[in-house]
Amino acid sequence: MQKYNISKSSSFYAIGLSYKKADADIRGHFSLDEDSKLTLLNQAKENGIESLVVTSTCNRTEIYGFAQHPFQLIKLLCDNTRGTVEEFQDVAYVYKNKEAISHMFRVGSGLDSQILGDFEIISQLKISAKLSRKYGLLNNFTERLVNAVIQASKRIKTETDISSGATSVSFASVQYIFKNVENVSDKNILLFGTGKIGRNTCENLVKHTKNEHITLINRTKDKAEQVAGKFNLLVKDYANLQEEVSTSDILIVATGAQRPTIDKHLIQTNKPLLILDLSIPKNVNENVQELDNVSLIHLDHLSQMTDETLEARKAHIPSAEAIIEEVKAEFNSWLETRKFAPTIKALKHKLSDFASAELNTQRKKNVDFNEAQAELISNNIIQKITNHFAHHLKDDDVSTDESLELIKKVFQLEPSTKNV
Repeated sequence: MQKYNISKSSSFYAIGLSYKKADADIRGHFSLDEDSKLTLLNQAKENGIESLVVTSTCNRTEIYGFAQHPFQLIKLLCDNTRGTVEEFQDVAYVYKNKEAISHMFRVGSGLDSQILGDFEIISQLKISAKLSRKYGLLNNFTERLVNAVIQASKRIKTETDISSGATSVSFASVQYIFKNVENVSDKNILLFGTGKIGRNTCENLVKHTKNEHITLINRTKDKAEQVAGKFNLLVKDYANLQEEVSTSDILIVATGAQRPTIDKHLIQTNKPLLILDLSIPKNVNENVQELDNVSLIHLDHLSQMTDETLEARKAHIPSAEAIIEEVKAEFNSWLETRKFAPTIKALKHKLSDFASAELNTQRKKNVDFNEAQAELISNNIIQKITNHFAHHLKDDDVSTDESLELIKKVFQLEPSTKNV
């Protein structure tokens, strides 16, 4: 992919790591909380990076941005997480320009999700782009690309059945409970953490288990109360966590902390306890498995579950890819237009100079010179000429580079170096 006047000195990169090569522990090392994201954005701005979008979910951490070299983005990630450059090199990926664009389309459209058809990532991408805009780190190219990915995602969701049924990790956790716990409706379920995954899990629990013994705990109690109010559930104080764990049959942890929030010392019961850890980094200490009565399941295990519904979704991948190619073609057409926009702008200025000089001459020659009519005619002619050249440059059968050089030579143009 050529520069297309997007940036004078940088290329567009996508760098990151995902569930495909990085296990939950490594993904945890590179996980970014909200404070870390803000610090990263500030550092990017200080280092002169013009556009950057950062996403960090349970399945992946990625940076999309402009840089002279991808290491600039990798360093930003490592400086703001517990991850090292050596770890990154072992499990990560780096895509440039055309490949980076294609990668964002696949991620945002659910084709690269740990559970095929899981569209939760697109909302993360929207939030991340909005945050980058707030920090002045979203240029025209990146904003246009994100909007194109959102468009493709919407079309895939509505025009294909790739997301038919529930497809998220939160739904997979409820599926697991159904398959492995008898008499689910009679069990005491404790949900610790009411972030997005916690809320979605709570909704799926209420919808599918018909359980009236679900308790919510969150460090910030009012957030738990907001979720509980929707479903008429019980909320307990964070101070009661150990007590509630002891009376639970199923503990679902979705706290999103950077360190474990549950360990074996918190569990003061001998009855069987199933713990589902839906957090990245892992929020349940592995030492709980030292307890004979505890079974621990992490979201990576849940995401590997396949059923007939998930298998059936694979048949819709070609349709989804066709939609991506269609939207991507529109985006690339816009990119191609940006490639010759400075030359067309310079041509218009040159023609305007010609017209201005000729109008001055005619004013001196004609006493009854009609200023308004002459300006209208000259502007219309300039617009027709520039439109004609623009249509010529858009023609697929035309060598754009050769045509641009010829136009510059004939009209002795010096296009503006500013991005347009």
